[in-house]
Amino acid sequence: MFTLTSRQQYGIVAVLALMMLLTRSHHWASIHSLPDASWAIFFLLGVYVRALWVVPALIAASVAIDYVAITWGGVSDFCVSPAYWLLIPAYLVLFAGGRFYARGHRLSLLGLFRLVGVALVAVAVAQLLTTGGFYFYSGRFAEPTLAGLVLRLEKYFPPMLGTFALYLGLAATVHVALAAAFRRDGDPRTLMGTRRER
Repeated sequence: MFTLTSRQQYGIVAVLALMMLLTRSHHWASIHSLPDASWAIFFLLGVYVRALWVVPALIAASVAIDYVAITWGGVSDFCVSPAYWLLIPAYLVLFAGGRFYARGHRLSLLGLFRLVGVALVAVAVAQLLTTGGFYFYSGRFAEPTLAGLVLRLEKYFPPMLGTFALYLGLAATVHVALAAAFRRDGDPRTLMGTRRER
């Protein structure tokens, strides 16, 4: 488990909230906007932040960003339906995945494999909730079927997984760089207070 100070945790929350603001406002990646980092943000919250109040706070921020983007930013409201609220359990799954990973974090090859495995499961469940929920409960599809759901998962899961992996990879790189920079000679602890496996 990480042993970050409250100040470090609040700093991480501020960075993640800024990332959400910068990447979520356009919803679709283009040459002018970054891909939405929301899924990675909730996973990273679980990894680094102990205070549970930040989860509903960032969920509320995501809803506010969507509202502003649709109302004043000209973003389509096609995805806003009764199924929109399934984003909440999806974000909670991602947060729980991050929290689960943090409990056994190690700066090692085995730790990397564990990170990839936990992240993949969390993203797959979140994708099933959001894509399946939208397909079956949005009212946008006349006769949804399991075969139709599989086709939608094949279409949307790979790009979502790629975006998630991009942001998680960047976060892991920063984490390892900071851990190395703050590690004192002879002290096997990292910046985060975990033990490096030898």
